[in-house]
Formats: sequence, structure tokens, C-alpha cells
Amino acid sequence: MYLSERYPDPAIRILDESFAKLVLALAKVERISSDCRWAEGPVWMGDHHCLLWSDVPSNRILRWDERTGQTSVFREPSNYANGNTRDLQGRLITCEHLGRRVTRTEYDGTVTVLADTFDAKPLNSPNDVVVSSDGAVWFTDPPFGIAGYYQGEKAQQEIPAATYRLDPKTGVLQVADATVQGPNGLAFSPDEKTLYVVQSRSAPRTLVAFDVAPDGTLSGKRDFIDAEAGTPDGFRVDIEGNLWCGWGMGTAELDGVRIFNPKGQAIGHIALPERCANLTFGGTHRNRLFMASSTSVYSLFVNTQGATVASHF
Repeated sequence: MYLSERYPDPAIRILDESFAKLVLALAKVERISSDCRWAEGPVWMGDHHCLLWSDVPSNRILRWDERTGQTSVFREPSNYANGNTRDLQGRLITCEHLGRRVTRTEYDGTVTVLADTFDAKPLNSPNDVVVSSDGAVWFTDPPFGIAGYYQGEKAQQEIPAATYRLDPKTGVLQVADATVQGPNGLAFSPDEKTLYVVQSRSAPRTLVAFDVAPDGTLSGKRDFIDAEAGTPDGFRVDIEGNLWCGWGMGTAELDGVRIFNPKGQAIGHIALPERCANLTFGGTHRNRLFMASSTSVYSLFVNTQGATVASHF
């Protein structure tokens, strides 16, 4: 369902003229699915022409078919799944609040646990996940999913919140960073020399940036974006290094997607009727933005493509 009858879509706001080249004059925001409680973790499955995403409180993963436009249940129960991505072999990687673990769905549908403990203690509630080009699985582990019974089950936090890297060769789980307050969404720059992480328990919220060494170690932590009144959650990066960030919750005027250039300057905004939690690029040419936004999923064709690290194909 189109939200506007006009071209160009007034929901697409140009905050800096550099954003104009990323906008398609004859593309509108579409609502492709609804009836969720909290839509999160969208991932494009190009070989199946479908989008998967988590409806966290409903304890299910949903599937939207590009060819039919129909939504169906992919997995229920989902162990209160949150973030999703794909590895280099195209397998689904999922953060699960229940079980406090990160899993991989194999080609035959069986589920393999990649990580559920650190230092012999249970993880908190893995939240968002990306895979780098060396095959390493990176994920954030805040305690949000164990804070109550709505997005998981209430439990005691036994280890600090952290961002982790699972080594693809040894299978060893390492703390990449434990200084970000409430680590949430994360993504790499196109060259993978920078890792961005949402700090969702700072006031105001910020996106921080790290330098990434060839061996995966992080250094040079710095504030990259001050969200001010905004509430960033999940985000993805396009081939030019722009950050497309789920945004909102402060006021209706903020709800949607805020776009920042590689220098951290806000250049555009896509207004939505509800807060956007997370998003991904998909479609045949990776030029269709899918936005998981509270109770619905929206899409918009744009004049760029998602970066081609594993998390975006």
C-alpha cells in the first residue's frame, strides 16, 4: 500500500543537497506488511526472493514473498529472535533472546548454536548481528531481552553488555568491546576498516566508530553521530558509505529513517508513520530499502545499493 498519492513522495526529505542524488523521483514509500508487535532484524534472502524479519514479542520470524506480496510465518516459536543476517554461505544467522544465544540455520533447516556463553556464563540477550568478509560473526549483547517477559524471559544479567567477535577459523568468542553503553545496532563501512555501533544507553544516544585492524581488534573509539532527540536502533550502510539509520520515538516528526554521510552529517530523512527499528537493503539490485518499523514493514526504492559485505546480499 502506498502511503502517498504524489510524486515525488513528500515523506522523503532532503536535509542536504547531496542526498538528492540518492532519491528516485518516481519511487514512493510502500507498506508491504503489518500486524506486528515489534518488527526487527530484517534480512534479504535474494535466492528465495523474500524478506525475513523478527516480530520479537510475538515470538516469530515472518516471511514476505517478493513475487506474491504475501506474508507468512517462517518460524514460530523463534526463541524471541531479534537481529538476523546471512553468513558467507548464505545461511541465516539469528540473535535469540530466549536461550540467550546466536544461531545458524543450516541448509536442511536444522539449527546450530554458534554462541550462548562467555567465560562459562550465559550471554545476556544477543541483539543485532553482522558478518564480515572474513566470515567472522559480530554481534551486540545488551540485557534488553532479559529485562522482562515481553521480548523474552526475565533473568539475571551475569556478564557486562558487550560487542563480540566469533572467529571463523577457531570458533573462539572474543569481547571486541565492552565500553559502549547498551550496544545495539552495528555495521561496517564498505571497506570494513570502520565498525559503527549504536550506544543506546547514553544520553543522548550516539553512534560510535572504531578502527578495525586486519585481525579484527578494535581501536580509536570515538563519537561519530550525536542523535540528539533521535533514537537510533539498527542501521545499514550503502556502497558510498552513507548510514541509513532506524530513527524515532522522541516525536512523530522524528519517526522513520535518518541518513548520514560518511562524515556523520545528516543529509536526508524518510518519514514513516511509526518508529523504524532496523532496516536492510534488498531486491535484485540491492537498491530496495526494507524498513522494519514497530508494527509494519515498509519499502522504498533508492538510487544507491547496500554495501556488499555478507550482511547485505
